[in-house]
Amino acid sequence: MRHLLLLAVLAPAACSWPQRKAPEGAAARDAFWSNLSALCGRAYEGRIAANAGGGAGPDPFDGKTLVMHVRECSAGEIRVPFHVGDDRSRTWVFTRAAQGLRLKHDHRHADGSDDKMTMYGGDAAGPGAPEKQSFPADEASRAMFVAGGIPQSAANVWVAGLTPGKTFRYGLERPGREFRIDFDLTKEVAAPPAPWGAK
Repeated sequence: MRHLLLLAVLAPAACSWPQRKAPEGAAARDAFWSNLSALCGRAYEGRIAANAGGGAGPDPFDGKTLVMHVRECSAGEIRVPFHVGDDRSRTWVFTRAAQGLRLKHDHRHADGSDDKMTMYGGDAAGPGAPEKQSFPADEASRAMFVAGGIPQSAANVWVAGLTPGKTFRYGLERPGREFRIDFDLTKEVAAPPAPWGAK
């Protein structure tokens, strides 16, 4: 009976993100990068799949059309604007760093100027897997969050997952907070306008 109870507790968590074995190490990073690069030029709509532990105010994502656009790709950088309704302030910036993969968040105002909270993120925790890469907040980001009055965000871990031909997942995790958006890769949508500040 104890084993059955344990399985019942663990089953939902195991289903949240794909769990597959192989490839490992650099091959896992390369596979994730290749799968994301293959989406270049395409846009997809998403839905909120998990949202627990948020603030007391209205959620800025609720009721909005959520679109990711894999807009710019090179050998060392992939820029993915993330549109929330008419808000074009957010771009995910994936880069190849010496130690692996890096994710930063480029936030802009409508006039193209930097938001006071911008270019935060971190380096991938280990090689990860083709279907899941985790990016704990780096030292500069933690300092930014503390200085900006949101010290709880210093514990942020951003998670990106990709199951080719099916789903791209973007999430945020920290103690007491879980947020995830699932984008449907089976249905391409029209590319949105350029993000604020784009060249």
